[in-house]
Amino acid sequence: MKKEMVQIKRKIAVIGAVLDNPKDCQSQFNDIVSDFKGVVKGRMGIPFDAEGVSVISIIVYGTLDEINSLTGKLGNIKGVNIKTSFSKKTIEI
Repeated sequence: MKKEMVQIKRKIAVIGAVLDNPKDCQSQFNDIVSDFKGVVKGRMGIPFDAEGVSVISIIVYGTLDEINSLTGKLGNIKGVNIKTSFSKKTIEI
């Protein structure tokens, strides 16, 4: 019998998040990001305290399902707006 190699297709993406009321949603946001620590490769957050807004960028490397699951969960948090930009390149391992 010949074994077939399964190739996993991964993407690199950046997730941009704007938290309109960070005091209300930051904890839930951080908990979800922590759940995906295997996919998250980097994170930068800039608080706009006077405006009551935080802007966060997250660099991710994973399968489309993993990335979409993360963005879906983050996007379902009240007061969080998400946009994702994917690399056109697919990495097969």
